Amino acid sequence: MRNPSETRDRLLETAVELVWQSNYCSVGVAEICKRAGVTKGAFYHHFESKADLFYAAAQHHRESTRGEWDAIFDPDLPPLEQFERLIEHLLLDGREELGLPPPDSDGPVLEVNGCPFFSAGSQVGVEETKVRLAAVEMAEDAVRQASGLVRALKDGGYLNGNPDPEQTGRMAFTFVQGLLLYGRAHNSRAKVEADLRDGLYRILDFKPEFRRSSAPVAHKGELDSILT
Repeated sequence: MRNPSETRDRLLETAVELVWQSNYCSVGVAEICKRAGVTKGAFYHHFESKADLFYAAAQHHRESTRGEWDAIFDPDLPPLEQFERLIEHLLLDGREELGLPPPDSDGPVLEVNGCPFFSAGSQVGVEETKVRLAAVEMAEDAVRQASGLVRALKDGGYLNGNPDPEQTGRMAFTFVQGLLLYGRAHNSRAKVEADLRDGLYRILDFKPEFRRSSAPVAHKGELDSILT
């Protein structure tokens, strides 16, 4: 028998897994309960609705990945190294987190780093306020991080002109989201890898001397070695 805290954590973890593998609209309470090994009564003891669980799962996911993002955007690191860490992280597809084998270079794309939670905000109607709120909060977190990186790159002399960090951060975020959706629609990691680096170089307007050719796709173990 799980205690109430363990049951709640299991529901949160199961919701994260199912949303990564599918999407908000296609995952029902019955499927969540079956996968988590809990009854519907236990579900409704902790959450009033699927939307409540989704919002809590989004917060749970943000907290569980905060350390990884903090390592990428470590202010003690040179901004160019932060940018490189971000590129490598975005080229991961979350398969290891789901217990799946590493992908081929042109294998299936699984949206990563909270993207399914962000995407859910555009999948639901206006009445699903908690789902949209989760998407907005995750997006704003990502935009703040991107804007901070743009500001550091600007101050370090890596960028042309005088870009507005907040606007450029938003543009970079929306570009990445669109590119991940494009890659997923084509079921191709290669399409993401082909445009990710050059697209961000153009949006941020990197000076030519700080640009490099597209990096090969990294696997989880390689990123761990970079982060440590």
